[in-house]
Amino acid sequence: MPTAHDREILRTLAKRVAEIAALPVQQERIALWKAHNAMRSRRPMVLFFPEGAWRELLPDSELQCEDKFCRRLEHGLRQRIYQHEHNHGDHPIEATLHVAPVRRIGDYGLPIVEQRTEALGAAHWDPPIKRPEDVRKLHIRRIEVDHDETARQLAMAGELVGDLLKVRMRGSLRWSSGLTWTLIELRGLDQMMLDMYDDPPLLHEIMTVLRDDALNEWETYEREGVLSLNNGPEDYVGSGGVGAIEELPADGFDGKVRLRDLWALGESQELVGVGPEMFYEFALQYQLPILNRFGLVCYGCCEPLDQKFDLILKHIPRLRRVSVSPWCNRKIAAEKLRGRCIYSWKPNPVLVSGPTANWDEVERGTRETLRMARGCCVEIIMKDTHTLAHDPSRLDRWTETVSRIVREES
Repeated sequence: MPTAHDREILRTLAKRVAEIAALPVQQERIALWKAHNAMRSRRPMVLFFPEGAWRELLPDSELQCEDKFCRRLEHGLRQRIYQHEHNHGDHPIEATLHVAPVRRIGDYGLPIVEQRTEALGAAHWDPPIKRPEDVRKLHIRRIEVDHDETARQLAMAGELVGDLLKVRMRGSLRWSSGLTWTLIELRGLDQMMLDMYDDPPLLHEIMTVLRDDALNEWETYEREGVLSLNNGPEDYVGSGGVGAIEELPADGFDGKVRLRDLWALGESQELVGVGPEMFYEFALQYQLPILNRFGLVCYGCCEPLDQKFDLILKHIPRLRRVSVSPWCNRKIAAEKLRGRCIYSWKPNPVLVSGPTANWDEVERGTRETLRMARGCCVEIIMKDTHTLAHDPSRLDRWTETVSRIVREES
């Protein structure tokens, strides 16, 4: 339970977040993002998501709350304050506090046991599908929502800071509807590649279960009333981006969130080495029944989509944001996406994560990309930064540098 000490810490932080959210710049950023997501960009948008580097920027040792729930709230509040003070891009902050719904999720009938060196380190697992008959053991996972515990946590957060921030339920219930990550957990990456030639029916059988499982999971959340709108200033959508937009929720919205009121993400990083036909056969055709239930769709993450742009543009009717990864041909991306979708460029994180930051390449690569993508609706998103080599100033310098280049090139 929260102590008086925890309460004081959280209230002090909440007051600071409320002050930041009230600054005029926040409304300016929100307006920019709404125009951007509606494909009416006034200029390229700039974001930096520290992700794994938060372990260096805001280590657990700096947290002061004692209660586990309060420490989680404290970490989120401190992250937002840190972003305001050090991130000189377009990261908006609003006067809210988010509490995720509490869930319990079963397995597929074949438990996946993973051995990991550290939270974001290398992992090893023994894929449980060894023989074709193992597929028959697969089943759709059991999804349970703990409404009582969710309500308790919402009430607790409201009692602590509800007079300072708007407390609402919001959680990333399922980051991606890509499916292929789970496929390789169950079958193994090398074996999956061999199966595409040696035993396609086996992969189709597995993917059918994974598609149906994902649909069941989303429909459970919709039915249980724990979906939350992701069209706000601090809603992370896709593989990096801000969700603020006027087009969502969809027509007929009465307060209960439906899948068609939301952004969704599809990706298939695991099929990076697979050609367009096999990508469609073993991934995209199974993702479509899920993605087409949503209001707007983002596609792609780290995988280069050079040879797959035509497929996703053809088959996803409400596609709005497409990832242009560090390994993607940026010129092809510009030709395919110009006037059709947001060009979500992800610079190589090694530029700021390596032993020595490469500021010359940040300058050169950013200018080159903006010139290649002129006429596109561009966002520049630094992410997958699992370290900043213990040099926090790199966040400040990257956002300052890229924001300056955007002004000069726009």
